This record gives sequence, C-alpha cells and structure tokens, in this order.
Amino acid sequence: MHFPAPSTGRAVRATTVLAVTAALAAAALPAQATPQPSPATRSAAAAPAPDAGQDRAGKPFMGWSSWSMQTSSYPGLNPTGDYSYLTEANVLEQADAMAAKLKRYGYEYVNIDAGWWRNQEWTPEFDGYGRQQADPERFPRGMKPVADDLHRKGLKAGIYLPVGLEKEGYGGGELPIWNAPGCTTGDIVYDDLRTTNGWDSSYKIDFTRPCAQKYVDSQARLIADWGYDFLKLDGVGPGSFKGGDNYDNRADVAAWNKAIKRTGRPVHLEISWSLDVDYADSWKENSDGWRVDTDVECYCETLVTWDNSVKARWRDTPVWTRHAGPGGWNDLDAIDVGNGEMDGLTKAERKSYMTLWSIAKSPLYSGDDLTELDAYGLSLLTNREVLQVNQQPGTPAHPVTTAGDQQVWASENDDGSYTVALFNLGGSPAPVTARWSALGFAGKATVRDLWNHENLGGHKDGITEALPSHGSRLFTVTPHGSRLRTTGYEAESPANALTGNASVSDCDECSGGKKVGNLYEGGSVRFGNVEAARAGTYYVNVAYTSGDERSVEISANGKPATSSAFPSSGGWGAAQTISVPVTLRAGRNTITFDSGPSGFAPDIDRIDVPKQP
Repeated sequence: MHFPAPSTGRAVRATTVLAVTAALAAAALPAQATPQPSPATRSAAAAPAPDAGQDRAGKPFMGWSSWSMQTSSYPGLNPTGDYSYLTEANVLEQADAMAAKLKRYGYEYVNIDAGWWRNQEWTPEFDGYGRQQADPERFPRGMKPVADDLHRKGLKAGIYLPVGLEKEGYGGGELPIWNAPGCTTGDIVYDDLRTTNGWDSSYKIDFTRPCAQKYVDSQARLIADWGYDFLKLDGVGPGSFKGGDNYDNRADVAAWNKAIKRTGRPVHLEISWSLDVDYADSWKENSDGWRVDTDVECYCETLVTWDNSVKARWRDTPVWTRHAGPGGWNDLDAIDVGNGEMDGLTKAERKSYMTLWSIAKSPLYSGDDLTELDAYGLSLLTNREVLQVNQQPGTPAHPVTTAGDQQVWASENDDGSYTVALFNLGGSPAPVTARWSALGFAGKATVRDLWNHENLGGHKDGITEALPSHGSRLFTVTPHGSRLRTTGYEAESPANALTGNASVSDCDECSGGKKVGNLYEGGSVRFGNVEAARAGTYYVNVAYTSGDERSVEISANGKPATSSAFPSSGGWGAAQTISVPVTLRAGRNTITFDSGPSGFAPDIDRIDVPKQP
C-alpha cells in the first residue's frame, strides 16, 4: 500500500506529546523497576483466545479491508480529506453488513488498515512506550472495544502496523520499553538512525541488540490484549519497492512471529507488499501470508481499474504459485468486485478478477462498501462452487498455455479432476481453448461450469469458449480418457544442436537433472530426430525454467518461427510445463527454441510430443 509518509510538521506535535509522556513514565517508574501492566491489561481482559496451537492459515482467509475505500476519491467516501473514511463507525457498519450478507459464506475478518493511530492531518498517537495508540477522533473508544464488538458479531478483528520503529515513536531515544527494565527506544535502533520500510517512515530495528525483541514483544502483547486476531505488517522488504540492507526486514518478521507465539493468541501475520520471491522461504517460515504485488487500488475516482493493476496479476502471480499452501498463501490484494460503479470495472472484468483470485487460492477480502453491494457483485462474492475452489485442499492453478491475451490456467484436484479457467485478457472478443493434452490426458472428459452451476456434458480433447473482452469461464474437468501418450526428448541430449551462448547446466528439478540455458542474444537449442506419426499440429508440452516472463522463438523444420511468451515457472531452478502448438510433418522433424538476436529466453528442460496430433 502507499502509506503516506509523515511530514516534518506533523512529527513535531507527536514528538512533543511523546516527550511529555516519557517524562511522566520516567517519574512513575523507579530505575530498574518492573513496569506496570499495559493499559489494555489493566482496563479489561482480552477476548478469549482460540487455541494457540491451531493452524492460523490452513486455508486462505476471507473478510474485508478498509484500505480500498480509504484510497478512493469516489464521491462521499472520504468527505473530510484523504483517508478520512477510516472511523470506528464506518468499520462497524461494514462489520454489520458482513455479518448479515457474507459471514455464512466464510467471510470473517474485518481488517482495519493504516491510519487508526493518526488523525485527519496524519498526526499520530503513541503511548509512553513508543507503541501506537488509537486516534481519539477516529476511534474514540480505543481499539479494544472495537475488537470486542467484532467478536460479539461472530467475526475476527484485524489491525495494521508499519514495520520498524516509527520515527514519531522514538521519543528522542528515551522512552522505556514496556516490560523491559533498562531498555529504551534508543537501545533498539542503530546508532545512525538508519531508516527502513517502503516509505522510510521508521527507524530500522537492530535485532542484535537484546532490547529489540522486547519492543516487538510489547507491541504483540498490546495487540493480543486488545483481542486482535490478525496483523498486517506493511512496508516489508526485501520488497515494497526497496532493496539493500536497510530494507531487509526478515529479522523483523521473524521477531514478530516469535512475539505473537509468546502471547499465546494465534494472531494471523500477513506481510506486505510486493515481497521479493527470492526470500519466499523466509516469508513462509515466519508469516501466514504475503502480498505478492503492488496495491490493486488505482488511487482514483473508483476503487480499481483493469489496466492500472488488476490485469498485471496474470503476469505477476505465476512466479509465486509453488510457494502457496496450508500454512501460508500468496496474497493478491483486495477483491473489489462488489459494486460495479464504485469498482470501476465491467461485469466481465469483475468475474475474471474473482476467478483468478479464487483459482490462485489468494485470500479473499473485499475492499468494497458492503452496505452497497449490487446483485451481481453479491453473486460473485457468494458463489459456493467458486469459493470451494479457493478454500478446498490442493495447489493453486498455474498457466498451462503461453502468456498472452488468451490464457488457460489449471490445477489438479485431490479427486483426479481439474480446475480449469479460460481467460481473454485482450481488448476484443476471442475464442479460448483448453486442450486436455495440456492437462496430461487424452480422450473425453465431463465439464461443469462453476459460475453457472451447470453440467456441460462430455467433451473430447478439449473445450472452446467464445469470451468477451476481459472475460473468463471456470470449469471443473473430470477425465474419462487415458493418460496422454507422448515421446519425451531431453534438451541436453547429444542429438540436439546448441548455438550461441547456449549451454547445458545442472537443474535439480529438471528431468535428468539437466537443462539448456543461456538462451540469449542468438542462443538456441534445436531438438533433432523428433518423430511424428503423421502430419499435423501437435500440442507439445515444454518443460522449462524461468525467473520471470520471457519470450522464445519456436520453429519446426526451419519454417518461420512463432514468438511465444512463457510465464515465470517460479524461478530458474523451478521446472514448469506449458503447451505450445507446433506443426510437424510425418516422420522425422526438428524443433528449435531460439532467443532471437537480442532476446532473452527461458531455459529449456525437455519436450513431450504427443503420439498423435
């Protein structure tokens, strides 16, 4: 998210308040004395916590977030200035709407995003221990009563913090750390006060210093005492459009994970935004979900637009697919599909948006005004067959065709069926075909249309649908044929010819443990001796690796090449397979994968050519 950085003028008031608070705190606490319990602990006990050992992210969470409406200039949403939508009254109004309309479908989290501790001028509130406190204008009763109200409605409460020690919470380095005798805010940061997070709004915490973990522990304790079930930790790097040591917050995330466990309350930890996939193992180890992309919001007169950020998810998601599963999920951001006028999307775009989020097993949290859902939006958010795709066990879908305007995504389900989505991302209507060979089987299959709750009967070899611009279809495909019979050819085979910089390298995930890489600026691999039973178009399954979306020129028998864009496989050591059409003659053929004179192509592992076209 684009969290507004505080101005110098805004920080002055906060620093003054902190100085006074620090003096009061110092006077109340003798040196080395054990601090008093936190205000939330003194005022009332937190709501009963669920079993701390339960799985916090067994499936993608569902709910609502305030941020989309906070960012929009749609008439009436932020009447007193930017981000002014966020108030206790508005949050509870959305909670009432969720409880009435969406709770029975699995939506349960009400997540309060940035600004709950800042007033309309973005001046913050902190307690005497450098911890954020509710702004009395936005949340006059404080944060605990809001969580209590949400729990009484049978919902869960979510809250937000930026990573690091916010500059206004530093208090000249003299504020004591709660429940940490002898520790101050000056003892938890670097001496040079280096900054961190996506906006440089915090001082970077030095976790080699013993007081640092205690500060995070105190924040987690406060959130748990208030009764919150979810924390979005934002501006985390590597990611958030920042790189380098100052913006490496892996230690912060690990500290938060540890602190949350110490509270005994199973608070879901979601980290944001545009996280670096190279550190996915760290995110998976220490959090329950991670934002894989930039904000979906357009920061304009609607909540989103198709071209601003929604469409980019088809390109940016595949690199993350393999990392999602029980315990942690790829977060594609809010699903703003509930009100056509406010969302800024066509009906076709809204359905495609919901379809991708569902098959990718992204958390499903609306950013819409739930009090104003239109009938179509409500139908999108509450289609039980589509929601089951998102919530049922299994792996997320991934592209099985080349990247481009017409795409097919699929995943195999535990019962042997497939979830198959067809997308037309182009600006005009177009047919899109899902071929069973791309799924690994041949012959017949029965097809069910999930959006329309309709059985479409048997289909041989595949299914083709005419889709509107930015349209989609979503099916369950149940095979009744046989496994696809193919002949495999390894890229590293001595029968093949390499040109340019192309070379064989090791690849643990590749068949045979090898692949051909360095396909750039004229590098190519030509498969020789490819046999075809008869002339025709064969849908060849190509196993490859790529850290990003890359194009390759594909040709057969020296004929003109066709350029195909391969989506990211999940990394240069991660093998994935897609289907490409290649026209072969009867008998022996060659198939060439060429980077082109100035291009950069994916690495090629092997090809599998069907026995029949």
